Amino acid sequence: MSVFFDSNVLLYTLDAGDYRQEQAITALRQGGTISVQVLNEVVNAARRKFKLSWSETAKAVTAMRAFCRGPVPLTLQIHERAVELAMHHSFSIYDALIVASALEAKCDVLLSEDMQDGRLIDGRLRIQNPFRQV
Repeated sequence: MSVFFDSNVLLYTLDAGDYRQEQAITALRQGGTISVQVLNEVVNAARRKFKLSWSETAKAVTAMRAFCRGPVPLTLQIHERAVELAMHHSFSIYDALIVASALEAKCDVLLSEDMQDGRLIDGRLRIQNPFRQV
């Protein structure tokens, strides 16, 4: 199974006060794929939400990247596919960029807390909430 990480899952690895941190760390340690879009979102949230310094942010992103394949670059092709996905699936453009990157990377699962758990995109990419209570 090939996994792609949404930024929201990776951000929980930084949140020591959240019950989802350990699950996020476990998922990250198992490896997966990320995109430049995901990295940008992580940097933005690390600085804004967690108030990390630039040095701390860089260290956190480097640690995340050590467990991940990629990053998938943000290309015109991915942008165009994201616009198409946003129109047809009612994703925000930022979520659509992540979905398009996961499809480009030929991943089977997109770990995301914010998108519809269990949804199948293009008959091959399943959105999965790793924090869902079973």
